[in-house]
Amino acid sequence: MADTKDELAGVVDLFGGLARDELEQALVELAFKQGKDVEREAFGAEIERAVADYYLVETEYDAESDDDAAETLLVAGPVAFPTVPENGEDLPHILDVPDRELDREGLGEAVAERLAEEARTIAAAGDAERAQELLDVSYDLEAWAPVEADEVRETLDRAFE
Repeated sequence: MADTKDELAGVVDLFGGLARDELEQALVELAFKQGKDVEREAFGAEIERAVADYYLVETEYDAESDDDAAETLLVAGPVAFPTVPENGEDLPHILDVPDRELDREGLGEAVAERLAEEARTIAAAGDAERAQELLDVSYDLEAWAPVEADEVRETLDRAFE
């Protein structure tokens, strides 16, 4: 089982991106390989925390299939240092996950928009602690994707006033 947010990102990174149910199944398989007994539902809160903290980010992926339905995928986010957990290297041989091509530039822009929106909310609330966390995310984001986050930092400066 993945014990840290970086390990969650490592599991996702093995595949490039996973749907939430695929990630949960991967974590169940991983726990089994590690001799741990866990319920699939136990991973939901862990995944949500990783998304909230930018270790994982969500993106819409248009599958080229008959139903043309977009699915939401999780990918390793800008603050993650993806780390493959114990026995994680076996997961691509266990799970049947299709190959997916992701638009990294579009993903970076979407994360920048999410960060800007959250920065406005945090600045208005004057939450200096979360503003500091988001400030760090803004620098990580620029290293992770070809986007600028100067405006986000300017917005966050208001939370420190």
